[in-house]
Amino acid sequence: MKIDKHEIVRRFACLPQEKQKAFLEVLKDKGIDFGQLPIYPAGRNGVPLALSYAQVRQWFLWQLESGSTAYHISGALKLRGDLDVEALKTNFEALVVRHESLRTVFRAGEDGLAEQVIQADGQAQIEEIDLSAVADEEREAKVREVAARLHQTPFDLKAGPLLRVGLIREAADEHVLVVVMHHIISDGWSMQIIVDEFVAQYRAQVQGQAPQLAPLPIQYADYAVWQRNWLEAGEKDRQLAYWKAQLGDDHPVLQLPADHPRKADGVYSAARHGLELPSELVQGLHQRERAEGATLFMVLLAGVQALLHRYSGQQDIRVGYP
Repeated sequence: MKIDKHEIVRRFACLPQEKQKAFLEVLKDKGIDFGQLPIYPAGRNGVPLALSYAQVRQWFLWQLESGSTAYHISGALKLRGDLDVEALKTNFEALVVRHESLRTVFRAGEDGLAEQVIQADGQAQIEEIDLSAVADEEREAKVREVAARLHQTPFDLKAGPLLRVGLIREAADEHVLVVVMHHIISDGWSMQIIVDEFVAQYRAQVQGQAPQLAPLPIQYADYAVWQRNWLEAGEKDRQLAYWKAQLGDDHPVLQLPADHPRKADGVYSAARHGLELPSELVQGLHQRERAEGATLFMVLLAGVQALLHRYSGQQDIRVGYP
């Protein structure tokens, strides 16, 4: 007998919350993993929708420090050759229409819980900056300064927009496109999707063709509703029990020898350091990853944890990463 996965998720979405848990238990007994089923599109009807759990965290952090730029996601693209600025603007407007998250804002509902509101006519915020008259030896630094300003200007999650685009003109045939989004509507995957779709639409438009992007079967708000229904129906308790068992009840603070005491306000400066590993070491790391059935990231993380153990003498070291 063939199982209609879409009908299963449709029936689940229509059930009241108190019956969804029993429905999941039935699926589990039949060997069906609800987490592997397709997402059913949620209704809109102008009704504010609940946030995903990741969005709830972002909303909470933004309320604590609305001026923070710690959760801004940005990228830059170097554009060489003739640029059709109007086509660029048109394509970003089309992306905002295509992706609901790019025209979503957030607010507290009557119960104090956050809601996401999808605006019907959101617009892309595009700023044009002309640096072509700046001296050659100063231009690169100026471009970095403008890009930093675009990244470091705080977003207003209540008012939006939460997508910011900067087009920096270095010369008639040379531009830098800067795209900044707040993490509450995007992640690393989202940034790549936006860039890829922009390139595809822009290429088609300047060639006089209609962009051929497949319709989106679901939006992020649909995922948020699906995730909340699934977890509230019992999956959250199962996952929480697993992680409590894995992490235990004792959560020691990492005690590293340092030349300064911990700051009381928890505010620290940060820096990025790059280094190139010898090719022999890289080959060895790849051999170890294959032998362990792991990834290079996992091997490097194990190295970091071993180093922290050497410095601290502690056996239980917690490292958070996305």
